[in-house]
Amino acid sequence: MSNAMVMEGARCTANSAGPMCQPMPLTFLKSGDTAQVTRVRGKGEVHHHLENLGFVDGARVSVVSEQAGNFIVQIKGAQVALDRSVASKIIVA
Repeated sequence: MSNAMVMEGARCTANSAGPMCQPMPLTFLKSGDTAQVTRVRGKGEVHHHLENLGFVDGARVSVVSEQAGNFIVQIKGAQVALDRSVASKIIVA
């Protein structure tokens, strides 16, 4: 039996210290999954805009819906629509 498991949408493995989750792009999550933002890739306007929306290190993000690669997520009490290219810049665990 494998030590791998899925915890709240993130790929996690069990070890002696508890579960460890692998960082992955937000695009890997499905509707209903929750994860924690670990970083936002890129620079410039898009990066700054995402931080202003609440996508900062440690923030909890939930996928409300996902359709055709576009996402509606909930972060810090607000729902935000993201297209696939922008969602791929947000790394979660």
